[in-house]
Amino acid sequence: MSGYFIYYTEANLVCVIIFGIMLLRDLFNADRQEKQIKFDHALIAFMLYFISDALWAAIIAGIIPRNRFTVVATNFSNCIIMAAITYLWLQYVMVVEQAPHRERAINKFSVIFPFIVSTVVMIAMYLINPRLLLSDTLELQPAYNIFLVIVPSIYITAVIVYTSRRAHTEKNPFEKRRHLFVGLFPLLVIFGGVFQLLALPKTPIFCFCCTILMLIFYIQSMEGQISIDPLTRLNNRRQLLHYLTQESGNHRDGRLSYVIMLDINDFKKINDTYGHAEGDRALVLVAEALRKTVNSQSAPAFLGRYGGDEFILILHPNSADEVEPLVAAIRARIEEACRAQGTPYIVSIGIGFDALRDGEDNLQSCMQRADEKLYLDKAHGKRQGHTTRAAY
Repeated sequence: MSGYFIYYTEANLVCVIIFGIMLLRDLFNADRQEKQIKFDHALIAFMLYFISDALWAAIIAGIIPRNRFTVVATNFSNCIIMAAITYLWLQYVMVVEQAPHRERAINKFSVIFPFIVSTVVMIAMYLINPRLLLSDTLELQPAYNIFLVIVPSIYITAVIVYTSRRAHTEKNPFEKRRHLFVGLFPLLVIFGGVFQLLALPKTPIFCFCCTILMLIFYIQSMEGQISIDPLTRLNNRRQLLHYLTQESGNHRDGRLSYVIMLDINDFKKINDTYGHAEGDRALVLVAEALRKTVNSQSAPAFLGRYGGDEFILILHPNSADEVEPLVAAIRARIEEACRAQGTPYIVSIGIGFDALRDGEDNLQSCMQRADEKLYLDKAHGKRQGHTTRAAY
């Protein structure tokens, strides 16, 4: 049994160290996002569970005396931490999926309510009648297993239902897969725990499964930080270059390809008149308007910040007739967003677009043509008096 304890504890300790390295790296990151903070909370909960699980292994092996205190302390902590892990994962998913109104007090309370009730009821039940949870021979009773399962099941169900709905309505296949993976993560973890329980009870499969999956999420998060513009949360120039390298041929599943370049008219005027903070606000406003407009149509698309106040949209419509209505919708949504947010200005943008041609044409050449048309559009707009202007 001592050999089992050493092996089991070493495995849990290695997982704690790996999670600790990820946690420290995030804590020293000067630009921690809300998503990272929620992910770090889940990391801490996993680390506490691994430590508690190792203590339980020490009790089973006889390294730590088996008495009422040690059995209750380790198993109650395992139960509470497991519920906390699923609760924190639901919070992480709500941030990743940009769940609306998640910061409202009533919504926060609704999410944490099952965790609080379960913990309070379990402790109260033990204080009133310990035999309901632990026999006189220190064997766990079925009621304990109910507490161990019920709250994680509630949170896991909520995660699966929410992400499945998002995946069902998502048009972008890459985003659809991301929604499904985030939602299926708890099921994969449960599978590891059940497999360990039924097939190899003395092997820390659950620990390894959790660590591998969390590493995958961590690596994806790091890739996202490298590929996402920190201000607008759109794809950055690096991701654009990656996209251009991956795209090949003149058509995408029989669709056309258009490059649309967009630039804020007189952006310097916003910075000079209202300050750089307001300039950043304008960039975020335009980015969000672009994102919402692109997501409202069915054609596959790549949207990114090209640099400064310039944005790029690579669109793959079924017909050329889809492009001009989209351009008009972008302009309208940006103006609508300015009025809705009460900005002291109404943003005007220049737009130039061109289609990928048959033959030897490529997206880089198409970008150059669209960029030339962008500046023609800006010059034409200036002659017509279409420019970023004061709202009142």
